Amino acid sequence: MSNERDRLLPTSNGRNYAQDDISQDAHARELRAAKVRAVVHGLLTVLFVVGVVVFVVLGFNHDWPWGGRLPKDPLKAAQKILDAAPVIDGHIDLPILVREFYANNVSAVDLTGAMPAHVDIPRLRDGKVGGFFWSVYTSCPSDVGYDDGDDFLNATWRVRDTLEQIDVANLLIEKYPDTFQAALTSEDIKQAIRERKIASLLGVEGAHQLGNSIAVLRQYYALGVRYVTLTHSCHNAFADSCGIFEKPKPLHDGLSDLGYALITEMNRLGMLVDLSHTSDATARQAIKASKAPVIWSHSSARAVWDVPRNVPDEILELIGTGANKTDAVVMVNFAPYFVAAEGNATVEAVADHVDHIAKIAGKEHVGLGSDFDGIGDTPRGLEDVSKYPQLFALLYQRGWSRYDLAGLSGGNLLRVMEGAERVSRDLKADGAAPAFDLYDKRTDIGKKRDGRWLVSAGEGEL
Repeated sequence: MSNERDRLLPTSNGRNYAQDDISQDAHARELRAAKVRAVVHGLLTVLFVVGVVVFVVLGFNHDWPWGGRLPKDPLKAAQKILDAAPVIDGHIDLPILVREFYANNVSAVDLTGAMPAHVDIPRLRDGKVGGFFWSVYTSCPSDVGYDDGDDFLNATWRVRDTLEQIDVANLLIEKYPDTFQAALTSEDIKQAIRERKIASLLGVEGAHQLGNSIAVLRQYYALGVRYVTLTHSCHNAFADSCGIFEKPKPLHDGLSDLGYALITEMNRLGMLVDLSHTSDATARQAIKASKAPVIWSHSSARAVWDVPRNVPDEILELIGTGANKTDAVVMVNFAPYFVAAEGNATVEAVADHVDHIAKIAGKEHVGLGSDFDGIGDTPRGLEDVSKYPQLFALLYQRGWSRYDLAGLSGGNLLRVMEGAERVSRDLKADGAAPAFDLYDKRTDIGKKRDGRWLVSAGEGEL
């Protein structure tokens, strides 16, 4: 007992060896605990890294074009990029082909087989297409023998024919539900692509199809239309056209008053303002007037091939980010007569247009709007919708990164659509009212005088 007690008492030098033993034991335990914590931390780190790698290899790589190593072969690399970021074409004329070849009889159309022009389901799949705007187009009145009059007031059946084109597009989308999926928003497009379907949107190719009426615009929107081209190759009540190969004499010197109101209403609705086919003055004024991003659904670069239908550098320079710039996407057209001199339209020439627009406006502001099924001939190497990968392979060889190509294929268009949708939400949240502006040349509807609506000039009050 005394020995035991002696061990617990301080020694003559003041040290307590029992306390030392306890401290040493505690230190040893702490060292062991630290080692255990280090081992556990290391294991958790390894498991986390392994998890990330597995996620990238098994999941991320299949959903995004920048995951994983690309094949050395440019075409295979392009195909892999497009598997993850498929083409969203801004302008395909399948409905007008059905009108011309099948008299709008959708039951006679077999998109699973070889169609007579550039578009069918097998070739869409081969071309890595994830979406496109179905152009619901009717010709300018004078092109089909109608005289719409100096004030665009003569009946020309343009609204009727547009409704028939919308009907054709919607019926074909419904006929092939395993292939096509109707899309109204940017999120709808993404969802369709996730489901391996082809997002299907509608675009009206010319405000001559509105019957001089902003109310008709709203009804088209209700039927699924998500862009309207302000003009085709003819002037209309809203805006001036660039013509085709020669510029026509201006009518409004750009936008009319009704044209400005049209853009205001398109912004409110969230409908894209399309500037293909418009005069330079119309394009400049529309860019300034629109609160939302704009598009050129199927236009190329005038500096590469000098025709009025292409976009000049001074307008491309208005596109971009920052002060005095507007967000936009110019979607390159494949029509040979807008690409190069006769006989020189090739996939390389189309790539030159893409490169030039990217050089002036930025790679974030270029897309593709082929005009397939609306053109009689095609560039060599881009004979139909199955050939998009050839263009992407060429641009990949020219130094375009997978990120750049994912933007070209559809990412840039999606950004612009999201911008237009955001502007619409903001305008509606701020209480923006629908536009009720009337075409001032109309004689069939009352005119407002001194705050009162009259049946017509000189007639009684309503």
